[in-house]
Amino acid sequence: MSMNAPVKREFSAIANAMKPSAIRLLLKVANQPDVISFGGGLPNPESFPIEDIRRIFEEQLARNGKKMLQYGATEGLDSLNVALAARLKEKEGINSEPTDIIQTAGSQEALYMLGKVFANPGEYVITEAPTYVGTISALKASGIKMVGVEMDHYGMRMDVLREKLKKYPNPKFIYVIPNFQNPSGITMSFERRKELLEIANERGLTVIEDDPYGALRFAGAHVPTLKSMDNDVVYLGTFSKVLSPGIRLGYVVGPHDVIEKLNIAKQAVDLATSSVSTYIAQAYVSGGYMDKQIPKIIDLYRQKRDLMIESFVNYFPGDVEYTRPNGGMFLWVTRKGANTDKMFEEAVKQKVLYVVGSAFYPDEDNHESMRLNFTFSSNENIVEGVKRLGKLFEATAK
Repeated sequence: MSMNAPVKREFSAIANAMKPSAIRLLLKVANQPDVISFGGGLPNPESFPIEDIRRIFEEQLARNGKKMLQYGATEGLDSLNVALAARLKEKEGINSEPTDIIQTAGSQEALYMLGKVFANPGEYVITEAPTYVGTISALKASGIKMVGVEMDHYGMRMDVLREKLKKYPNPKFIYVIPNFQNPSGITMSFERRKELLEIANERGLTVIEDDPYGALRFAGAHVPTLKSMDNDVVYLGTFSKVLSPGIRLGYVVGPHDVIEKLNIAKQAVDLATSSVSTYIAQAYVSGGYMDKQIPKIIDLYRQKRDLMIESFVNYFPGDVEYTRPNGGMFLWVTRKGANTDKMFEEAVKQKVLYVVGSAFYPDEDNHESMRLNFTFSSNENIVEGVKRLGKLFEATAK
């Protein structure tokens, strides 16, 4: 047995600045008995097409087993890129070649690599405020700074964006989630999308459009993607919400020079995405399974969103505000003067979980809001969980 003193390790400045994700920590608590969690952005397991996946897996293993179990190309399975290009053109009006697409291990890998290829440590990018906590984690892990732009019910405010660009005139890119935004549930209006692209074109800025929820529209008219309006946009998609998150498969559609840099970056990160996942996804798209499954997911999630909002009406104090998304997975709840960070400790005792609003701001400067996921919980737990939160709001009245 070694009697040497433990090695005193020195980590990098970036590593020392890293913080664990509030949501990943939350998932540990969520597994405790009797806890009702609105915290994680989890799809409902009832939405998983288990029988279709079993059928696809067996067919693909019999037909392509040796290729399916081998290393794949860094850009992914060619036939999946062909299927994705065709689907994006049909559903979203996005004109892209299969070679304009690279497959990733979920969108999280894409977010990390995009930070690496576009920005140096200490440089800054523009995001919505609030924005996806995974984006904050990915960019901070590379030492990239973020400048948040306030939102309203029509998305990122363009007047605020113009003011921010006066102070920060050279961001490396603008990152947005236009459809059913995470965490707010807000959809950016068509007029705002046009203006965003005009501003980007005026200044020669890259726009990154993250669209994990776009297919999950419950109500309202379809709004064109930024990518369909301007082919220079870098577009992120994922199978996590329309197939399953366990498959860990996303994709990026972008200009050739961006895809080329991502290909090189991905070689350093993980060489290639899971071949098993890409073969399953290719059959899922091309075999019509995806078109059959998405309406089922929408029906399930629409009902759960409606139930959660109905429960807000029944159990929340009248001064609690909340968004009413037309799709996606999240509601954003705000109470002026509240401190949801302080409330969280009591919420854990009451066995109901949410994500504090401060987690979605790079500077953690919003303490009046919380994000609630409505897709994962049972209907019974949605009602009971909102009841518990309502009592918590009442107990912490201003």
